[in-house]
Amino acid sequence: MTALVECVPNFSEGRDRAVLDAIAGAISAVEGVQLLDVDPGAATHRTVFTFVGSPEVVLEAAFRAIRVASERIDMGRHKGEHPRMGATDVCPFVPVAGVTLEECAELARRLGRRVGDELRIPVFLYEAAASRPGRRSLADIRKGEYEGLAEKMRDPEWAPDFGPAEFNPRSGATVIGARPFLIAYNVNLNTRSVALANEVARDVREQGRLKRDPLGQKVLDEAGDAVREPGLLPTVRAVGWYIAEYHRAQVSINLTDPEVAGMHTAFDACAASAERRGLRATGSELVGLVPKRALVEAGRHYLARQGAPRGLPEARVIEAAVQSLGLAELSPFDPKRKVVEYRVVPEGRLVSMSVRDFADETSSDSPAPGGGSIAALVGGLAAALASMVANLTVGRKGHEAAWADMDRAGVAAQGHKEALLAAVDEDTAAFDRVLAARRLPKRTEEERAIRERAVGEANRGAVAVPLSVLRRAPALVDLVADVARRGNPNALSDAAVAAACAATCAEGAALNVLTNLSSLGADPEFVRETRAEVSETLDRVVQASANVRAMVRASLEEALDAIPRGK
Repeated sequence: MTALVECVPNFSEGRDRAVLDAIAGAISAVEGVQLLDVDPGAATHRTVFTFVGSPEVVLEAAFRAIRVASERIDMGRHKGEHPRMGATDVCPFVPVAGVTLEECAELARRLGRRVGDELRIPVFLYEAAASRPGRRSLADIRKGEYEGLAEKMRDPEWAPDFGPAEFNPRSGATVIGARPFLIAYNVNLNTRSVALANEVARDVREQGRLKRDPLGQKVLDEAGDAVREPGLLPTVRAVGWYIAEYHRAQVSINLTDPEVAGMHTAFDACAASAERRGLRATGSELVGLVPKRALVEAGRHYLARQGAPRGLPEARVIEAAVQSLGLAELSPFDPKRKVVEYRVVPEGRLVSMSVRDFADETSSDSPAPGGGSIAALVGGLAAALASMVANLTVGRKGHEAAWADMDRAGVAAQGHKEALLAAVDEDTAAFDRVLAARRLPKRTEEERAIRERAVGEANRGAVAVPLSVLRRAPALVDLVADVARRGNPNALSDAAVAAACAATCAEGAALNVLTNLSSLGADPEFVRETRAEVSETLDRVVQASANVRAMVRASLEEALDAIPRGK
């Protein structure tokens, strides 16, 4: 997998378009970087940039952006609602694919050293890159903000990790680090009161609030430190503020680990707290981008609360999330622009075609798409039918005992569907790489060696895609068998068609694996093991498919036999 890193620098400028354009230009000028989002805020006087690429190009783009910010932003004149301490306030690296959090931490250290040495800006490392435990938290490092930075840096305990240990009045200081994906998320309240918004924030955030005695005095522990009452949600940071352009207060939230507490968890907690105070959470706002999984989990959460099946197509699940969270209340919300995966990995060319265009493309004189892509497509259709049968069971009277299991089956079927549809384009792309490798020149001994390596790698890829499809087929046919046995009997024939499609998918994938294995004669052990796996897997899927179809046919015949016959 290609290593992919996201960088999300926050700059202390949200009003001057020329400055933002200069920063964006510096990022985009680095070849291989994709600038995904620029999200300015006038009231906060702050802009969040989001860009992705391989580690080295992202590192270079981050440095160039910080350099432009140091040239164009004067912190001595900056005022805004958001806490800040520098022109480039914070610059985190986030692992997206094929890279670890520790590798991102090393990127942060390399960038910090370069910023400190070349730009003479004090740099503090945080989160996974932190040089000591007391510096992991961005809030701790930023305490006192820009205005308190000169005094803070006089303390040897707050000497920067890189750069001069002295106050830089123009650029302030920069915090650089590595962290898991953070979702910046604001919940809208129907009030202008910052005090009330802060009360809601204290209820939900992990840090909670200071504990007070009946007279309102802070409760202290034996060491004389203030005692805190923890809030509801771990890994959640929150504060209340007022946004003049929206004429309302918000609970500004950082979801530092969406696996622990996601958007729907935070929104529901804020809504409950607001209601206890006579307020309403009217909607919410997403700052920057969001992983697709976060929206899918939110959508399924709200669908389940409605008693609706969760195993709906991805677009409908995300639509449920957007509507339930009120993400379009303040401005239009377009998932194609706000979801990371949709920006970085666009939908494949083949699966985005109409049915007719796909059939026409297949029937042309080009060898791709061919049998491998068709096998994956048929498998995707098997999963789609299985999901349909499950969804026609959930919430239907008379099938209550199967609701929970069929709901899980529908969700699982959607996962198989997405993976198999992705394989439609992956199989064609793998075939195209084989053709490209075979076209490489072979005039010299060096060229022949390069071509031989490229052909070998391409052939392995041509085996890997259909083999992954075949390996998914047993779980798929078992799922089909489950919905056939426990699903809505009015959809029995659909389950049988799904079973037939699953068998066709497996056989088509197996044939493509065997075809491409013939090009891997140099690795006889791999060929032998793969042939054995293909044979065993295909036999299992074909037999399971036949069992489902026989069961369905017997059930349908029995129903016909029960119809009274006239004289």
